[in-house]
Amino acid sequence: MIFPLFNASSFWNYKEACDLAGARYPAAPLGLITVAALLPKNWEVKLVNRNTESLTDEDFAWADMVMTGGMLPQRNDALRIIEMCRASNKPVVVGGPDVTSSPALYSRANFQVLGEAEEIMADFVTAWNQGDAEGVFKAPMGKTDVTKSPLPRFDLLKLDQYLHVGIQFSRGCPFSCEFCDIIELYGRVPRTKTNAQVLAELDALYALGYRGHVDFVDDNLIGNKKALKKFLPDLKLWQNKKKFPFEFSTEASINLADDTDLLRGLAETNFFAVFIGIESPDTDTLVMTQKKQNTRRSLQESITRIHEAGIFVNAGFIVGFDSEKGSVATGMVDCIEDTAIPVCMVGLLYALPTTQLTRRLLAEGRLFSGGEQTQSGDQCTAGLNFETKRPRRDVLNDYRTVLSEIYNPVAYFGRVRRMGRMLKRTRAHKMVRGDLRSFVRLLLRIHTAGPGTSKQFWRMIIDCGLHNPKALPYVIMTSALYLHLGPFSRQVVQEIDKEINDVDQGRWHAPAPQRSAEAELLPA
Repeated sequence: MIFPLFNASSFWNYKEACDLAGARYPAAPLGLITVAALLPKNWEVKLVNRNTESLTDEDFAWADMVMTGGMLPQRNDALRIIEMCRASNKPVVVGGPDVTSSPALYSRANFQVLGEAEEIMADFVTAWNQGDAEGVFKAPMGKTDVTKSPLPRFDLLKLDQYLHVGIQFSRGCPFSCEFCDIIELYGRVPRTKTNAQVLAELDALYALGYRGHVDFVDDNLIGNKKALKKFLPDLKLWQNKKKFPFEFSTEASINLADDTDLLRGLAETNFFAVFIGIESPDTDTLVMTQKKQNTRRSLQESITRIHEAGIFVNAGFIVGFDSEKGSVATGMVDCIEDTAIPVCMVGLLYALPTTQLTRRLLAEGRLFSGGEQTQSGDQCTAGLNFETKRPRRDVLNDYRTVLSEIYNPVAYFGRVRRMGRMLKRTRAHKMVRGDLRSFVRLLLRIHTAGPGTSKQFWRMIIDCGLHNPKALPYVIMTSALYLHLGPFSRQVVQEIDKEINDVDQGRWHAPAPQRSAEAELLPA
């Protein structure tokens, strides 16, 4: 099993934060180790993560078969791996969300596993044992019974290579955001594992000696609130029995803030961070993109409630929606400052293959042709793959303005300081191996993170120590991320400035729109 490289130019790499902790990459490949658990017990499996280690000639020669695949930012390397296998006459199986969304791009693979693997891996194994040399195995979208999902092969991981390890409680999301492919891939009816399943996964990690950060990789943990509320008491009992070896993070929708009991339940089980897709502070944009759940409440009050529950918020924002009537930079920066969210993934709108947005843009003749074969970055540097309603230069200028302002050290550490005052942690952070070393490394490196960074860091640390010392470990975590976010934002701004200059100099020309023949390659 080969986990492809993520593109280097990505918001999510966090290389410097990994280095502080002695890790090599933020997250472990949960998908591949789940697939590994679906294979026959007598098959010998090796896992090579190309983000953390080298694929050696010996590893490659050893294998009778190669399994690979992943997400859109891994496409370039996944295609390279397929060609390596073809050149060596090595059968290759590809799966994951990107091949599911764009199977035509992966036609060189011997086998494609499309959709969720639990229901169809047995069909693939049967075909392989029968001697089949190729095939496509497709699961019905959003129908897999996740209560039959196996215990992932955590034993295949080199756990010390990662900042955190992932587990999954549910799949699917009840909302219908136009730009999101989760509802297309996994459906709008969230399906949940049993409590016993999830606790067994935690038991397995605990038995392997793992301690620290565990991420619930659900695209919306609160998509099925009823099931989650039944799970949290059991999770709390498990944590109590094991003396709270894990701290949890996840992703959820903003309506989490409406449910006081649910917030309390998450805090009591030791959730410390949640990613929320805010996307835009503009109501018209949220309505147009079908993200109406964000319009029914005050964003500032909602984020404050989550912070005061002891859980800090990371957020996603997007620039480039059709509904933007004029400059959105000031409104977005004000929203980020008002909510005191330090880590904001601000990206350019990108039309993913399996979304309502892509189908609409295609029908309107605005989706660009070409570029599908390669992905050089993520939505920070590779967005706007369509004809924008506003002048492209204006969209790009808004984007670079937002990044420049929110990742200025005064603004960033000001938000960390305000978040630190609000964060009402009832449970102190439990030190794990490497925490002290990471802190010392942070102190040594924060002085070289850019002009003014050190001063703002120490001002924030002193303020938190005086006003809310229990939040110190969490503001330190957020400070460590700035070692990546500060330089990364400046790099992206430089790239966007080049794009703006190309527009000004007449060097940028819109690619041709996708034609009907190309449209046939897109899933309905």
